[in-house]
Amino acid sequence: MQWRRRHCCAHAAKFISLLSLLGLLVFLVHQVWLPKLTGTPWWKGHPVVYGGGELHPARPKWNLSAPHSAWRFVIVPQQRFDANVSSPEKEGVSSRQGDPSFENTPAANASQSAEGALRSAITLGPFPYVINEPDKCADGRPAPFLVLLISSEARQVEARNAIRQTWGNESVAPALGIVRLFLLGKNEGELGLLQQKMLEAESRRYGDIVQQDFLDSYKNLTIKTLMGMNWVASHCPEAGYVMKTDSDMFVNTEYLIYKLLRPELKLKNNYFTGNNMRGFAPNRNKNSKWYMPPELYPGEKYPTFCSGTGYVFSGDLARKIYRASLRIRQLHLEDVFVGICLAKLRVEPTPPPNEFLFNHWRVSYSSCKYSHLITSHGFHPNEILKYWHHLQSNKHNACINTLRAGRTHSNRMNRERPAA
Repeated sequence: MQWRRRHCCAHAAKFISLLSLLGLLVFLVHQVWLPKLTGTPWWKGHPVVYGGGELHPARPKWNLSAPHSAWRFVIVPQQRFDANVSSPEKEGVSSRQGDPSFENTPAANASQSAEGALRSAITLGPFPYVINEPDKCADGRPAPFLVLLISSEARQVEARNAIRQTWGNESVAPALGIVRLFLLGKNEGELGLLQQKMLEAESRRYGDIVQQDFLDSYKNLTIKTLMGMNWVASHCPEAGYVMKTDSDMFVNTEYLIYKLLRPELKLKNNYFTGNNMRGFAPNRNKNSKWYMPPELYPGEKYPTFCSGTGYVFSGDLARKIYRASLRIRQLHLEDVFVGICLAKLRVEPTPPPNEFLFNHWRVSYSSCKYSHLITSHGFHPNEILKYWHHLQSNKHNACINTLRAGRTHSNRMNRERPAA
């Protein structure tokens, strides 16, 4: 009996050892060898695809390398992440930990391999470039004062041309330096292939398009914005300021540069401003465009964020925001997600000097009003051209003419008013 017990225990010990070796093998395959083969670090999370407004799990049998596959993969970080991207001293900010409203878990000590992977992500990004402009801020050129990151779609050719001729023209402040970039994803199907050929020709002509291989959709606006921040961090890290905006916006670039940012002053750090959205709660209406599922964001309120129609930040924040985004669960509401990254960095958006500078709605046009605002939303390309040229010809006496017109109207009304 004693021999049988010893024999049984010996077999059990061997079995446990085999299980331990098998577990170690699975760990190495999943955490080390597979990431090296696929190029996707384990901390990036599980791949899913967007389709029909829903999330679908990726099927292993699909060909991930197909250049024109029916779906584009979107990396959504896992719910738990333990890697500390960088120390507060290196980033120049304090580390915010343990806030369940936007961070899945408190940050823990990172391994050297995870830290190295995060550093490489700054230069590579999760999606390959289809079109890039890496030499916009090449060595030997002065660092630009302002980089314009303009979210666009392939079909919006007229809008891009209108912006090139108006508020996005790099000659608006030639002595300071402006870099204009349109941010795009890719479209599928025969129409997508035709648009891609036209887009590549447009890129060769103007040299202002940056595109990566992800599906260009509303759900992926966050990815598009992070692509722009990655580009600034990788190719233009010395830029003074960055503005992210959309292709249906009117932007008074001159007022932005000379009245708000003021190039005669020292460049700011950790500076972020726009139309501040403070105290907003997640929309729980499933029929809303801005619906936020509780399982994605359980908090009762968002951190302060700025409307994605147009916000401005100091160049140093591009790298910090992008790196912070790598350890936060990604949300499809781009401006909210950027606000969460700022909260992680403990950077509070600065209210603009005037609450009417940044408008995420359309402001009725007058040369007086538009000479004292930065953004107005919802414009057709022809309107951008029309209002910009009118503003340029009236900007020096815009409000004087308005005041004279008001006085003339008032005098006429007084003359026409019957005597008491």
